[in-house]
Amino acid sequence: MAEEDKLTSAQISTGGIVLGPGALDPRTAAYLEEQTRLAKLQSDNLIEQNAFELSHLRWRRFSDQMSGAFQTMLALIALVILIGLGTAIWYAANDRGLVVEAFSVPPDLAAKGLTGEVIASKVLDRLAAFQAQTVTARASESYANNWGNDIKVQIPNTGVSIGEFNRALHQWLGHETHISGEVYRTPTGLALSARVGGESTPAFAGNEADMDALIDKAAGRIYRSTQPYRYASWLSAKGRMAESSAVLQTIIDTGNAQERAWAYNGMAHNVIVTGAMEPANVYLRKAIASDPGIFLPQSNLAVGEQYLGRDEKALELSRFALKTGLNGDPTMVEPARIQRIQILRTAIASLTGDYASGIEPARQLQAAGDQETEAEVTFCGLMHDLACFHAAAESPSLSSDDTVRLARIAALQQAYAALGQWEAVAKAAPGFHDGLLKNPYVASFGWLSDAPLRAQAASHLGDMKLAHALIGPTPTDCVLCLRIRGQIDAVEHDWGRAAYWFARASRLSPSIPFADTDWGRMLMTKGNLSDAIARFESANKKGPHFADPLEMWGEALIAQNRSDLALAKFEEAAKYAPNWKRLHQKWGEALSYIGRKGEAAKQFAIARSLDG
Repeated sequence: MAEEDKLTSAQISTGGIVLGPGALDPRTAAYLEEQTRLAKLQSDNLIEQNAFELSHLRWRRFSDQMSGAFQTMLALIALVILIGLGTAIWYAANDRGLVVEAFSVPPDLAAKGLTGEVIASKVLDRLAAFQAQTVTARASESYANNWGNDIKVQIPNTGVSIGEFNRALHQWLGHETHISGEVYRTPTGLALSARVGGESTPAFAGNEADMDALIDKAAGRIYRSTQPYRYASWLSAKGRMAESSAVLQTIIDTGNAQERAWAYNGMAHNVIVTGAMEPANVYLRKAIASDPGIFLPQSNLAVGEQYLGRDEKALELSRFALKTGLNGDPTMVEPARIQRIQILRTAIASLTGDYASGIEPARQLQAAGDQETEAEVTFCGLMHDLACFHAAAESPSLSSDDTVRLARIAALQQAYAALGQWEAVAKAAPGFHDGLLKNPYVASFGWLSDAPLRAQAASHLGDMKLAHALIGPTPTDCVLCLRIRGQIDAVEHDWGRAAYWFARASRLSPSIPFADTDWGRMLMTKGNLSDAIARFESANKKGPHFADPLEMWGEALIAQNRSDLALAKFEEAAKYAPNWKRLHQKWGEALSYIGRKGEAAKQFAIARSLDG
């Protein structure tokens, strides 16, 4: 059995022939050899084919990658072209610039160098000068026809180019203002005319020596036609008020609501510089009615009402205008908007007695170059702060301009009056009064600091005849004028008449603390302490940050032997007038009366340190 297994394992079967070990048939051996050779060939072929296929697949992969990259590059190029075209279209559609095309000129002028391009460049330079000389609070984007600073000379090229395509695109989609014109010979010399769109300016005649003057006239007419509000502002700055108002009236007659509002504001400015405050306010009300969202006429009207002594209306308008200004106004340039906000803040502070809050905006105004606002000097005086007053008063004015000088004198007069320095008020008065007579613009608001304060000073200096003569002609809707009428009568101890004027002033200014403060002071001088305290309390409710009624309330309480209650009034007053000498003196007295000697000594020491 084992032998059979051995034999079987050694046998090779092929074609039905069974061979034993060592007995391989030659045919079989040859066949096997051939099969082995074929298998090797097939294997080698498969290896070569696999290598070829692998190389081919690699190439196809590379080819696909290159094709994808090329397609991506084409897509990016197309995208860039589309973005560029879209940008060009957007800029073209939003183009509101000014294009001055080459003028047509006689050949002999061109031969002398006065080519059409030269004339166009001169016109452009003059227009740029007009614009540079135009100062206005209005934002350029708010103009119905604004070309801003985008003004250029355009010289047409021949052939097709990207520049020509872009130019054609701007002409097709944009809103450019195109100016062209011609210079031509006349029997007496030369004439120059310009065209703005489809309209022509008059022909301006002269000779070759007059060419710059002719260009100047043509540019002025172009500026008026294309930028009427700016041109009106330019005329106003040159003192040509009648011409400016005529241009503004055209805007009022033809413009939209926003254009009319700005034109009315411009009319108000042209009127106020002549000294006519009331007509100016009429124009400002029309401006607000035309477009209630524009901040500047609201601000101007608030200040105008304050200059007229209509305190209650001024406070109402100031608060309303301040909200408008804080919400933003895209029709105003930002520095002008901020300036007007600060002016309103100083106005509100002066109308409510909150002088401490008004000093910082007043300083910011002066730091920004608004030299006509000297409110810091006044506020220091109204806070009874001698050190602050002297520092502000000794600060030299940065301008010799007459308006600035008079504004400073007016501020000093008000501060002197608040400090009770009546001789200083009287000393400043003649120069200021004479200046008012020469400067109608300052007179439009300066009289409020002139006649009433001079009358007030005269009464305290004992010249009652002069005091009544000065205050008599002042209007009876002016709160300050009514108050000073009452103060003059109080100096003469005409208590009934004084109360009459204070009552009228209080009714005209139900949100303003000053009339009740004056009234309380008069009652305390008369000896009617309870009624005086009632007036001080009323004033404190109207102006809780106004130190004067609080301090006098404390004095009245001392006189009633209630020094313990007076301490709270003095402490509260010190928050708003911390460097008031009299306040600390009276505070020390109240502390002494209730036996708090150490604290009293501290208040007296503070008072001594505040000697002016």
